[in-house]
Amino acid sequence: MQILTPHVYWAQRHGEIYLRVELSDAKNIDISLQENNTLQFRGQGHGAKGDNEYVFSLEFLEPVRPEIKHKSTQRQVDIKIKKQEVRWWDRLTLQEKKPLFLAPDFDRWLDESDAEMELQAKEEEKINRISVESRVRKDPFLGLKRGYLFMYNLVQFLGFSWIFVNMTVRLFILGQDSFYDTFHTTADMMYFCQMMAVLEVINPLLGLVKTGFFPAMIQVAGRNVILFVIFGCLEDMQNKAVVFFVFYLWSTIEIFRYPFYMLACIGNEWKLLTWLRYSIWIPLYPLGVVAEAVAVIQSLPIFDETRLFSLPLPAVLGHSLSFSYTLQVYLVLMFLGLFINFRHLYKQRRRRYRSKKRKVH
Repeated sequence: MQILTPHVYWAQRHGEIYLRVELSDAKNIDISLQENNTLQFRGQGHGAKGDNEYVFSLEFLEPVRPEIKHKSTQRQVDIKIKKQEVRWWDRLTLQEKKPLFLAPDFDRWLDESDAEMELQAKEEEKINRISVESRVRKDPFLGLKRGYLFMYNLVQFLGFSWIFVNMTVRLFILGQDSFYDTFHTTADMMYFCQMMAVLEVINPLLGLVKTGFFPAMIQVAGRNVILFVIFGCLEDMQNKAVVFFVFYLWSTIEIFRYPFYMLACIGNEWKLLTWLRYSIWIPLYPLGVVAEAVAVIQSLPIFDETRLFSLPLPAVLGHSLSFSYTLQVYLVLMFLGLFINFRHLYKQRRRRYRSKKRKVH
């Protein structure tokens, strides 16, 4: 019977030999290293002469280790052999004349200088990784911190989801009539969520999250002024339609933001949720600030009339200074805060998707 040999392609590095055997759908593969440093290969599959059994042997130039790894794919058999000594070989086989079935694997081929650069780069990467790992101290409380952040984001997600679902259902059932009793049906939960949100200002100060302190403070303080001062202290404001729009815009943003942070705590990610977290604020955040500004403007005559929070003045200057003047200054600061937070969120979005593109390339 004629002995058939497959096409074999080879490449080397300083420490390994790579063989690629052109044998598709290979089975019954037997690879062994003989005492005379000769590799023996036998296997069945589809090669140059169709479906047959193929055999070849290679006596290596220098000793190799007996541990031989191979992987069979639908198209070929890949073999990896470690050299006994890490050095560059002038050729693969002991005999100077190359076997007819053997050829260079140009997909993996490197000359000696390129292989040395590759080896040096791997060594530097390994040294740098070890250096970084040695400098970074493991945090013994990491699990506790992640657990706390996960629970915080879960509670906030459930709270804002309740508000969003409640308002949506009432809107479908009652239509525009639901606008005017939004505060009385959802205020308690919104109070709870916004008091919890104060932790978002504290967490960066404690080093629990990498988010900036200043943007978090602007958002939390701004919302609490609207909720506790404008809506909470003025009964005339609680029946206005603007409450619905403010609460609805707030809850819509948060039902995407908090689940994103929950998944981040456990090292998970949903691409659609990530995109929504970094994109939905673009229309909703300015609309939310406009709705808050409308609420402030509607409250100005009420503060003038009730003199609530007015600042007493000496008799020479007048009776008191209306709180509405403070709110007019606050209106300007609101749009300044919008610019600061918009720029912060835009930078976050650009950084997120720029790093994604780098990973793809």
